[in-house]
Amino acid sequence: MTGKMKAAIMPSLRKMEIIEKDIPIPKNNEVLVKLEYAGICGSDLHYYENGRIGKNIVNYPFILGHECAGEVIETGSGVKNLKPGDRVALEPGKTCGKCFYCRSGKYNLCQDVIFYATPPVDGIFQEFTVHPADLCFKLPSNVSTMEGALIEPLAVGFHAALTGNAKLGKTALVCGSGCIGLVSMLSLKALGISAVFISDIVPGRLEKAKILGVTQTINVKEQNLEKAINDHTGGEGVDLVIETSGAESSASSAISVLKKGGILVLVGYSSSGMMNLPIDIAMRKELEIKTIFRYRHIFPMAIEAVEQGRVKIKEIVTNTFDFSNIGDAMEKSLLDKEGIVKAVIKIG
Repeated sequence: MTGKMKAAIMPSLRKMEIIEKDIPIPKNNEVLVKLEYAGICGSDLHYYENGRIGKNIVNYPFILGHECAGEVIETGSGVKNLKPGDRVALEPGKTCGKCFYCRSGKYNLCQDVIFYATPPVDGIFQEFTVHPADLCFKLPSNVSTMEGALIEPLAVGFHAALTGNAKLGKTALVCGSGCIGLVSMLSLKALGISAVFISDIVPGRLEKAKILGVTQTINVKEQNLEKAINDHTGGEGVDLVIETSGAESSASSAISVLKKGGILVLVGYSSSGMMNLPIDIAMRKELEIKTIFRYRHIFPMAIEAVEQGRVKIKEIVTNTFDFSNIGDAMEKSLLDKEGIVKAVIKIG
């Protein structure tokens, strides 16, 4: 397929512009996908507002976006697992497949990963993309491409929950009820944890967590987190905390509410890159402090959870924008954190 497509570029900070560019051509092991939905991630908003995340600095013009799904239009000559017409969710990181981390199964730690919308690699806020067929996961008939676009953040939630050894009979707290906090909560419940608490300072986000079935919300602007957790657990604390906010105060409080021998999983990035934590308390409790980076081997599991109805992923969406209004979508998502928990772009 040849011709032109529309793409949304960021020509400078907090600016979006629709341009035309060539439709890419798939290589032997790739497929051409007509994108139908894309999610707006917190990292997209960070690049949009600040032009960088740590050492990753945007060179303009730049295309944002990495959460997506769509329909296969063409396949390369070597592709056997997909055909035109298949609907797929795209895992956005292309790894080398040869390094120690790739060969040991921890491919998310590959140092040579090419990840959509991580400078200098352009993202997928455009009508078509080419992608390795092995990183395109076919969607069941009862899973929409909008839900498919949300498999990527859901994979983060499942990776966090699995890293925290989530299972039936455990109790958990999620710090932060933004998108990643919500998918972490949904993942915990899907893995059998019945008592899941969630904390935040934004009432609208906590209300969304209630709709999604969290056991109890805790507004830490109005309540002391340790007292609230002790009240709800009979003074025992929780087995697992997934910290998604990146706030030092939140991570410190998480250590206080964990049971002895509990697990803290750090997911959210601190804005400064540094945290001062009460390690003395963590040591006396013999806590495990773990971290995650993206995910690995999760997409099939996440898709199955949505297919079976164990995760109602589309319910995290609060706003849908047409592709032509992507500038408005980015600006509103940045400014209205109370009202917009998760926005998706309808591309095609």
